[in-house]
Amino acid sequence: MCQNCEELQKEIQRLSEENAQLREENAQLKRRLMLYENPHTPPSRRRYPTTHPHSHNLGKRFPGRPRGHPGKTRPAPKPDVVEKPEWENCPHCGAHLSGPSHVRHHIVEEISNPSPKTVIDFLEFEGRCDRCGGYVAVRHPDCPPEGRFGKNLYVQTTLMKFEDRLPIQKVGWALERQHGISLTPATILDLTRRVSDWLRPEYERILQIIRCADVVYADETGAKVDGKRHWTWVFTTPSETLIAIRKSRGKKVLEEILGENFEGVIICDGWKSYLNFTTRIQRCWSHLLREAEYLAENIAEAKPLSEALHELYHHIKNLPKDRPPPEVMANLVEDARRTMNYWVEKNYETEEVRKFAAKIRNGADHWFTFLTTPGVEPTNGRAERALRECVVQRKIIGTFRNGKGTRTYETIMTMLATWKQQGLNLYKALAENLTKAWAKS
Repeated sequence: MCQNCEELQKEIQRLSEENAQLREENAQLKRRLMLYENPHTPPSRRRYPTTHPHSHNLGKRFPGRPRGHPGKTRPAPKPDVVEKPEWENCPHCGAHLSGPSHVRHHIVEEISNPSPKTVIDFLEFEGRCDRCGGYVAVRHPDCPPEGRFGKNLYVQTTLMKFEDRLPIQKVGWALERQHGISLTPATILDLTRRVSDWLRPEYERILQIIRCADVVYADETGAKVDGKRHWTWVFTTPSETLIAIRKSRGKKVLEEILGENFEGVIICDGWKSYLNFTTRIQRCWSHLLREAEYLAENIAEAKPLSEALHELYHHIKNLPKDRPPPEVMANLVEDARRTMNYWVEKNYETEEVRKFAAKIRNGADHWFTFLTTPGVEPTNGRAERALRECVVQRKIIGTFRNGKGTRTYETIMTMLATWKQQGLNLYKALAENLTKAWAKS
């Protein structure tokens, strides 16, 4: 072999090794990028703008209200108090001033100065009835059954921590600044623990409602307890939301929360635990379409499949107010299935597209449940929205210390989420439920 041939062989060998190394590095970088941007990343969270025709994130995103938004001017409130400035003597010559020739109104909304704490001595009466001899013990409905703190302090502390997302230390600072009451972080944690204990019967009541619901939207996301991986589960209906933190992401959690004899329909993503739990499922079209968009952006072969799925979804998602007769609906479902099968049964060359088509094929029985079952939506948006606050709280909290913390969290977050869905005032609803719980103790 000539010298040039040997040099070429060495160069080819070197380039082959370099190519293999670059391929491995590229694969590693893709795996790392998938943590931040993957098929299930909502368009609003994408780091880079996309040009896919079906994407909601076309071009550059601008913060603030969308263009053309009419806006809304805050209406001027009716004054409760009228404050007058001094109008007596002229500041230039000192002469007495007659009445002003013009009066302008500058209406503002103000809050009261931080109010100091109030120490209340609640009297509790005990005695016997003169007529029947029965023992009687009464206390004021605002008197807590334990501890030395009042109802409003419990309510404020709980809302600061779980609604305003303040860390424990800042809750203490806010109470000190606004009301002159000093609480240690341990005391604040114990206050929220007591609130969760008093609310637990309401939590169990919501659990029973979820178990009996005809339609439940479910989702889960990671959480940490003592640094170890756990899962925050959310189960929601149009009027209730239940949050549970468990060590497992498996079927046993569904059996525990929903019961082994759950007869409703679950709207969820494609996680296998749901499929192992029940066949009454509606798979989420949002997840499906996002994954289709993601593939279409990166693989040309996936573009026609993505467009076909979007067209199919937009064709079937909007039903008339008066649902068609069952035989018409059955024909609609059959046509939709044939269309979907036509696209997933094609011989795709790219492995990623073949896997995606197989995923669609494996869920064939669960894509069109919303067409045949009243009250079922085609997407899992309700559960994802319910889970969003938990994700934000997770970023602030980092990790729970123990099971006591998770119980407190899931109880209070469940009640706050449910009251919001029902349009209730959180402060009033929490205060009323504490009063109700104290009356039973």
